[in-house]
Amino acid sequence: MNMKRMITALVGFPIVACALIFGNKYVIDGLFAIVAIMALYEYNNALHLNKKPMVWIGYLACVLIGFIHIIPTQYLVNIIGVLIPTSVLILFMHVVFTNMKININDIALTLFGICYIVIFLLFIPILMGRENGKLLVWFIIFAAWGTDASAYFVGKKFGKHKISPVSPKKSVEGCIGGTLGALLFIIPYTVFLNTQYDMNINYFVIAAIGMVLSIIGQIGDFSASTIKRHVGIKDFSNIFPGHGGMLDRIDSVIFIAPFAYFLLMLI
Repeated sequence: MNMKRMITALVGFPIVACALIFGNKYVIDGLFAIVAIMALYEYNNALHLNKKPMVWIGYLACVLIGFIHIIPTQYLVNIIGVLIPTSVLILFMHVVFTNMKININDIALTLFGICYIVIFLLFIPILMGRENGKLLVWFIIFAAWGTDASAYFVGKKFGKHKISPVSPKKSVEGCIGGTLGALLFIIPYTVFLNTQYDMNINYFVIAAIGMVLSIIGQIGDFSASTIKRHVGIKDFSNIFPGHGGMLDRIDSVIFIAPFAYFLLMLI
């Protein structure tokens, strides 16, 4: 494994773990607001949106993540439903009142960034605000990063059948290995929750959920690769040696988050 990649993972994972385990709701909301800002900046920069006049709308949405703790938990999902049409309304108002200095492509890319990064990511602090949320959020982490690590090792050793030119290094064997690897984290963690916290989670159900989340995470990875290939870059940035940028690191996490929220609420 690339040494830079390994060192970054060994340093970064404990930091993330400490923040999720010991951080209160104010720290967690603020942390995800910062993550969202960093990821959206990389997205804007990759698509050359950083000079467009309406990117402030996306950053404002990121900042609002830091204040979601003031909204009663039962209303948070409804707030997300309101956020999307409100964003569309503001964007078109911007077109009208700036004499069409921006066009429909600018609006589409801006709105996509808000949905893809801000709204998807928002489901993690929402989940953590639910009962046992600090325990359930680890299913997202294990599904995303467990898949990523396992797919990397299996693909390196056994990968022969390529999936798509969108990400030419990824193989069918790596994707299968990634899903199985995610379950190697998820099932023991479920045993821990059932024995230590009496959560009584059905192992067959959580295994099925884990497989679904792993596959969704891999689609998220391919989706980020699609954006990068479209604009001709390898990574969104280089702030994490061996891993690229913030968006490179959370591309699968943000795809998994909304699906995980609704699936985990079932258990």
